Amino acid sequence: MRSWTVVPFLVAVAVPGEISGQSLRGSTSSLDRQNRVAREHDFTYIATPAQVERFVNAGYLVPVPPSPDYMLHDLSFPYARPEVKLFISRLARQYRSACGERLVVTSLTRPKNRQPRNASPRSVHPTGMALDLRRPDPKCRGWLERVLLQLEGSGVLEVTLERRPPHYHVAIFPQQYAAYVDQITRARQQYVTDGGRYRVRAGDSLWEIARRHDTTVPRLRSANNLNGSRIYPGQVLTLPG
Repeated sequence: MRSWTVVPFLVAVAVPGEISGQSLRGSTSSLDRQNRVAREHDFTYIATPAQVERFVNAGYLVPVPPSPDYMLHDLSFPYARPEVKLFISRLARQYRSACGERLVVTSLTRPKNRQPRNASPRSVHPTGMALDLRRPDPKCRGWLERVLLQLEGSGVLEVTLERRPPHYHVAIFPQQYAAYVDQITRARQQYVTDGGRYRVRAGDSLWEIARRHDTTVPRLRSANNLNGSRIYPGQVLTLPG
């Protein structure tokens, strides 16, 4: 069984793109992609709780403890691939900043003999590369779905809205996501000047800048005395705290 090196921030080979055409409905082709990625990573489909414990002891799975940014709801196995843990930490921090509440994780690694009856026999939960997120109230739902679909459009995950109970099934593509985070981190280091300032590039938007720097559009506007969302290349913005 192959293990993967944990990088400080995650990555993707693709640059975030348009999310038009993306869907939360799920499909056979989505399951095909999830299982293909699992095979490419040489991930084992864990069969029993005892095997989960062995994978944790070997370092293939890591503990995912609750944090001020997210909570774990009724998890029997709070473990996941390292890249999944990184995804949760990054998304939850941004989610709490945008919505003022904690993200709720309802499932992580599940061995085959502990899958619910309505689970697909092709589920990648037994590999440790998937998680479930509770569907939030409408006030935060749009933000979360927009971010998940944008990441899906970047080729770093697959997301499906499940109905019973309502939740988002998210399959993380570890190598691709690690590359994506690394790319974001490098861009941040390259374009942030001394004193927490950012020089706007062609194609930037306030929403993208806020997402990359773990802040919000209202805070960016306030820090820079902006009345609207119009910015221009070469403009230097102050990044809030």
